[in-house]
Amino acid sequence: MSTSNSPEKIRKVVRDHYKNRTLDAGCTSPGCGQTACCGGVPAGAGELARLLGYSDQELESVPHGANLGLGCGNPQALAQLKAGETVLDLGSGAGFDCLLAARKVGRNGKVIGAEMVNDDDERQGQGECPGRRSCQR
Repeated sequence: MSTSNSPEKIRKVVRDHYKNRTLDAGCTSPGCGQTACCGGVPAGAGELARLLGYSDQELESVPHGANLGLGCGNPQALAQLKAGETVLDLGSGAGFDCLLAARKVGRNGKVIGAEMVNDDDERQGQGECPGRRSCQR
């Protein structure tokens, strides 16, 4: 049995890919952080979010760096969240959808962001969103 496609190796490859994408999210060099996961559509993070149905108001309401441009859908548009509900965001990235959901579920609700990439140390001090823990509400 080959170990080249072991579950551990696959996890590492996926984790490293998304870790690199999250670290590149704020860069401005050509091509850096400019493709989405949905078929490699070239778009900036804001442009992609608008294509997925996020409003300018939603985009402006989150800290800089929360929208990594890696999304492939808009759960906010489908979920019809209500005050007091609990939300679990798998693959929460820098917390973009978590931040938006927190406003909808309010103080009596809960939002849990689960992310397989632990890059808080590398993102410290980058932009206005220096780490997921400090950006969640």
